[in-house]
Amino acid sequence: MSLLFFAYRDFVSDPDKVLDSYRVGNTRLGRAHHRVIHFVSLNPGITVAELLQILRITKQSLARVLRQLVDEGLIAQKKGETDGRQRRLYLTEKGTGFELALSSPQKERFRKAFKAMGPDAAEQFRSMLLALINEDDRDHVLSTVALDDKNL
Repeated sequence: MSLLFFAYRDFVSDPDKVLDSYRVGNTRLGRAHHRVIHFVSLNPGITVAELLQILRITKQSLARVLRQLVDEGLIAQKKGETDGRQRRLYLTEKGTGFELALSSPQKERFRKAFKAMGPDAAEQFRSMLLALINEDDRDHVLSTVALDDKNL
């Protein structure tokens, strides 16, 4: 378990450096911003309600983070085509570049680790992570991350 804490520390240190250098006014972007950018990138057109379900944060917290990302031009909001009350979220061109700066070092960490561990490492690691997720949430998580598996 301790190794997981150290791995997480180093895994998030790469995007933390990028986030530290990026300011919106007097506010530094943080890990909450990174998570929003990640899941909007993974699911273009995701609704705010769907994002709330994934992140399990309050509406107020998400609203604050989204406002900053929209104001900075990293995320665009569009009304739903069939339901005008829905807000669908998309990365802008600037947001796509920022997401790449955040995720590239992390993907490289995975590539190096999987290469060092052998041909079945990625699938074994994926299975282990899935086993750590609450059983009643696994199907939802799998449907959420299906596209991400192709990005490593």
